[in-house]
Amino acid sequence: MSETGDATPGGVREVKSAARTVELLEVLAARGDRPARLQELADELGVPRSSMYALLQTLISRGWVRTDVTGSLYGIGIHALLTGTSYLDSDPRVRAARPFLDEASEALGETIHLGRLDGYDVAYLATRESHEYLRTISRVGRRLPAHAGALGKALLAERPDAELPDGPYEALTPNTHTTRDSLAADLARTRERGHSVDREEGVTGIVGFGFALRYEVPALDAVSCSVPVARLTPDHEARIVAVMRETRAKLEATVPAGSGSVHWR
Repeated sequence: MSETGDATPGGVREVKSAARTVELLEVLAARGDRPARLQELADELGVPRSSMYALLQTLISRGWVRTDVTGSLYGIGIHALLTGTSYLDSDPRVRAARPFLDEASEALGETIHLGRLDGYDVAYLATRESHEYLRTISRVGRRLPAHAGALGKALLAERPDAELPDGPYEALTPNTHTTRDSLAADLARTRERGHSVDREEGVTGIVGFGFALRYEVPALDAVSCSVPVARLTPDHEARIVAVMRETRAKLEATVPAGSGSVHWR
């Protein structure tokens, strides 16, 4: 059986075994705290049970997958965390942003995020939690659909509406945009005001304000401020917008396009 498949964007034939390994890790990561059984994984990836078992055992031996004491349940392994941490530590833009996130969080007393667009999702790269509203689980390393949050909408607004998927979109709350037309109208307002507003679209009870970082075009990174609805007064909203605009300006001045020794694509 050939180990190559369809061509990648670079024109090189895809290695099927490598692609299958990545797909397996992505499936396990997406399940979070819900471990999977062997047959579930074989069915989801469409591979023989025996091939899936062999792949799982290889990844367990290398720390990428873990199993329970019975050997019947599988989850993502600790090496995935170590690799993700290395990504954050090696990214010059994340390092440069950290003191400005601290500064904004201190000034506002609210939660500040840095995120990066990945397809039609946003990956959280750094977070400074509010002392008033603490999450039990950090968002760093997690993903949120771009249409359902302040970070994502700020970044989608930097792109033509023609690039938006047709929909319907996943609803995370009753306020999430689920149609292309509804989202496009929101993005038009985002372009007019210069920042996005997420009014309980990603998380019930939370309002977010997102600001694209235009040190590259189109922007891939954005910062946002999240605040509970109960604490959001008109004066506080105006203060948030002012501080976050200043934070964006500082970041764009500090982290110019092409910063770092390597320009990753």
